[in-house]
Amino acid sequence: MPVGLAFDKAQAGFQAVSNGSAKPVVAVIGGGFTGAALAYHLARLLGPGAAKIVVYEPRAVLGGGVAYDTDEPVHRINVPAARMTLVPGDDEHFQRWLFETSALQDDPGATTADGHVFARRSAFGRYVSSQLQPLVAAGDIEHRRSRVRAVTEAEGGGWHIAAEDGSELWADGVVLATSHPSPQPPAALDKVLAGHDRYIPDATLPAALSSIRPDDRVLVVGTGLTAADVIATLDAAGHRGLVTAVSRRGLRSRGHNLSPQDPFGDFVDLPARSARALLRRVRRTLAEAEASGVTWHAVFDRLRGQGGDIWRALPVAERRRIVRFLRPYWDVHRFRIAPQVEAAIDRRKAAGTFVLHAASIAGVTRQADGEIAVTFRPRHGREPFEGRYDAVVVTTGPGHRSILASQPFLECLARTGVLQPDSVGLGLAVDEQSRAIRPDGRTAKTLFIAGPLARGTFGELMGLPQVTDHAVFVATRIADELVDVLDTVEPMLTAGRVVEG
Repeated sequence: MPVGLAFDKAQAGFQAVSNGSAKPVVAVIGGGFTGAALAYHLARLLGPGAAKIVVYEPRAVLGGGVAYDTDEPVHRINVPAARMTLVPGDDEHFQRWLFETSALQDDPGATTADGHVFARRSAFGRYVSSQLQPLVAAGDIEHRRSRVRAVTEAEGGGWHIAAEDGSELWADGVVLATSHPSPQPPAALDKVLAGHDRYIPDATLPAALSSIRPDDRVLVVGTGLTAADVIATLDAAGHRGLVTAVSRRGLRSRGHNLSPQDPFGDFVDLPARSARALLRRVRRTLAEAEASGVTWHAVFDRLRGQGGDIWRALPVAERRRIVRFLRPYWDVHRFRIAPQVEAAIDRRKAAGTFVLHAASIAGVTRQADGEIAVTFRPRHGREPFEGRYDAVVVTTGPGHRSILASQPFLECLARTGVLQPDSVGLGLAVDEQSRAIRPDGRTAKTLFIAGPLARGTFGELMGLPQVTDHAVFVATRIADELVDVLDTVEPMLTAGRVVEG
């Protein structure tokens, strides 16, 4: 155990035990948008030099992650830039940065005819990185370019972190801000197609589509945002073959209504206590909106804004029903595609080079010449049918149910009784302060979960505004507790009462 202060805040659990210094150490594992936002706001809340904030992120810059560290020019933010920000309360922070830095100079297609900016996702990643850079340069945030191999709880408090580069760190608190797990391909596909040159089980990897030829018949499994990106990327690369997208319900991500309208409806006054009651209320509100000349977008904007309160009012069993039965409908209305991406898909559809099926995969056969035969089982008991393809791309979304097996340090924490999955299959179990809940029901008081992996408790935590707000929430919880510790520790330091922890 390093030399520090043997002072324990019983409620917070924080100790000033940090590598031979009295300065508390907070480790943030994951430096994509969630981890970067958490570190940014924690550093600003604590002030210069108050704590050591270490972010583990193997990428060269902080703030990119899977979503925003992409070189594909057609990968665009899916909401207008005027609503994307690292700073809650300053909605146009990112858009101002775009204009002040001339970041749109090489992207003439970013601005729609009516003046809305849908910048490339890489531009948003550079924006976030630019906001953190002064804090990194000043030493308020340390960026360690390594993956974490193991996290273990130390006797007497604190955490020991072992990284893949051989470095170690003792931390007083840890924030898990890791990326989504990789997709879980349907077993029928993976078993038969593993090793096929044009079988792509994870379309989010860099250059994932590079093996697809211009005239290939492509099957895209999944029809959400990632599928839309795949289709737009292929189109921009000159792909001419037929693209077939399939999902069980055949739902496709919707586009935006960029005309000004306020959120419509209310879902927290006498909140619904069941999935069925919530669905009836949404349908009724949609009808009221239509009668008032308001589009469905405004209703879903209200649902998004009140999502946390709606979710907390529902019993766990009803949350599970929503995830199982209603989540696909929510996703395609809530997570809308940029107009540029929508235009590419509509153009392909009009040209007859894009089709959409509502079906499940019943069987897969790999032919001797590499052709892939897929048997589909349509919804509602219709007759099965077969399709022939040259390439298959999986875009089914993150495999949240395998979260604990997705990274070695998560396996380590689960094995030692610190982490468990949440009760609805969306991520990790956390309390109302976003602290990890152990399998025995106790709270790991200095282990926080930030971002989408906490949504089993908090509900809507996939859209960037909600992720930002949650990062601020967690940063504030940590800062409040560290300030309490520092206020008590300072007189001890002055009196020279530093002891070995």
